[in-house]
Amino acid sequence: MAKSFPKLTGLKEFLDSKADQYNRPGFIVNDPISIPHLFTKKQDIEISGLFAAILAWGQRITIINNCQDLLTKMDRAPHDFILNHQSQDLQRLVDFKHRTFNFTDLHYFMTFLQLYYRSHSSLEDLFLVGHEEITVEKGLINFHHQFFTLPDFPTRTRKHIATPERKSACKRINMYLRWMVRQDRQGVDFGIWQRISPRQLVCPVDLHVERVARKLNLIKFRPLNWQTALDLTAQLRKFDALDPAKYDFALFGLGIEEKF
Repeated sequence: MAKSFPKLTGLKEFLDSKADQYNRPGFIVNDPISIPHLFTKKQDIEISGLFAAILAWGQRITIINNCQDLLTKMDRAPHDFILNHQSQDLQRLVDFKHRTFNFTDLHYFMTFLQLYYRSHSSLEDLFLVGHEEITVEKGLINFHHQFFTLPDFPTRTRKHIATPERKSACKRINMYLRWMVRQDRQGVDFGIWQRISPRQLVCPVDLHVERVARKLNLIKFRPLNWQTALDLTAQLRKFDALDPAKYDFALFGLGIEEKF
């Protein structure tokens, strides 16, 4: 028999309970967020988190293993490696590959991040355009624009950084922002970025979250794209206007762990 839930109040209670169930340290172990949790230095968290998020498609164990391999190739010190690597140091990265992400893409990431961190202390700056708006949409667009400002960037690499301008749901980059921005006491998300508010976050939407959200009538009649993510987040704001992205834990947990 199909499950049904009362609107608003009953559904809020249900999702609050599921968010609390999955927003716990035990969630970290089998999730890509375990990668930035290996570090305490802000820049190491940012960099390892960015790679973990960008590579977060496919089986979670493969994502985590490949991220671990990449960190080992960077001497388990990503910020120091980014800042100080020489061209010969990149030879150890030549054979790195995760699905369609290969050394061509990785080399550009290394080049951009080295130049960026030589004059900036945090990647948060790239997302601050439009930070007075209700969502981070303009920040995501700016991040994509700025990331590909170096001359002769590989065209193929653009597909690895999603943007609302291409109508993408931007699941991985929204997940990265959730990690960096959300501030709670559960020990999962980091909350190390202070200038973006949790209320501005857009819920990450992958196929699992989308499936559960449709079953709960939180989204309807629309293919998975950027507007889907905005529509879902607008519904989640009815339950918690200050922290709508916390329900990512509930929807993802229901989809992955409970096969809802």
